[in-house]
Amino acid sequence: MNVVVKGKQASRCEAPILVAAPHSTFLDGGIVYVTGFPSTICRYESGANNHIGKLINFTQPIYVWRDDPDSRQNTIQEIISRATSSLDWPQILIFPEGTCTNRSCLITFKPGAFFPGVPIQPVCIRYPNKLDTVTWTWEGPSALKLLWLTLSQPYSNCEIEFLPVYTPNEEEKQDPKLFARNVRAVMAKALNIPVVDYTYDDCKLLTKAKELNLPYASSLVEVIKLRRKLGLENANIEEKLINSSFKSKDYSSVTYEEFIRLLNISSENTESYQLFKKYDKENSGVIDFRNYLLGVLGISKERSTLAIFQIACKIYDQNGDGRLSSEDFCKAACQILGLSKEYALEIFDQIDRNQLGSILFENFLNYAQKKTEFISLFTSNKEEKLRQRNGDICPNYYNKKVD
Repeated sequence: MNVVVKGKQASRCEAPILVAAPHSTFLDGGIVYVTGFPSTICRYESGANNHIGKLINFTQPIYVWRDDPDSRQNTIQEIISRATSSLDWPQILIFPEGTCTNRSCLITFKPGAFFPGVPIQPVCIRYPNKLDTVTWTWEGPSALKLLWLTLSQPYSNCEIEFLPVYTPNEEEKQDPKLFARNVRAVMAKALNIPVVDYTYDDCKLLTKAKELNLPYASSLVEVIKLRRKLGLENANIEEKLINSSFKSKDYSSVTYEEFIRLLNISSENTESYQLFKKYDKENSGVIDFRNYLLGVLGISKERSTLAIFQIACKIYDQNGDGRLSSEDFCKAACQILGLSKEYALEIFDQIDRNQLGSILFENFLNYAQKKTEFISLFTSNKEEKLRQRNGDICPNYYNKKVD
């Protein structure tokens, strides 16, 4: 790795915090060596790794538990404590984007590094290689494949540029988000790339939407932001709709006038029309309102796959009586559970043994609880899901009873 360092790193007295961007690869970890082993903000899982955990611990990191609701506040308090301490702590190195991107832009900076209100030094990272073998994002090659491709080249280039220390003004000290935006603008200018108002949470939302096969998954981040501007986020209008008599109508072709009436929003707001157009990709003037409901309700709250499937069953229930025809069941099962239409029809026939032509959601539950292929729907623990999908790594055959 041919590493070129530009500029000069400031001391801890000059800048207690270093912010590095864009973050695009696991190879960015090399900046820890270049910057003299500062403390890092690190996921707890990384510190528990048998291979690099000891090296990470050596830097006296600040660990983050992403699933712990209190972890964010605890992390911020620890950053403030260290950055403003008179003790001889190392500098703190933070990747403020919070996730990997493809370096084509700078996404929203998390405000954690900017809460202390102390001078910080921006650090730009570039990989000026003809063939990109390092970018490791939410979609694309695995870390192992990227490592192999990188090692297959004689050398790779990396540039690390230390920009001048950024000292916040009084307004920025009082507003960490403003501080973060202004620093991001300075770094974007130095990198000659645009800024985009996406966050790590948006990436998580998109990933969840795609895993659940939600309609128009790639547009759901914009949909959520438009709903927030229209005041729909706390109104729970969509949830009230699927529990009301709206199901007695056909909502597969809804016009703009019907759309704003259903959501009780004003036609004069440009956001209302923008929200409608997210689902009117072909400019036909009508949308399938069920796609909107399923997408919004699928990601608006922390719901299990089973709960989202139940919502899909309500949305696709054409008669609104709680009984699902084979067509209704197939639409919900194919959309959320990722089943083929043939397999969904086969399951429907197995549940509908009396050939009534319809089933209840509870009938599916009773059926699915007895089938191993659906066991993950009833398991909330991620480790248990992984074990059920892949089996034990070292199964103990000797403790099994013999019939």
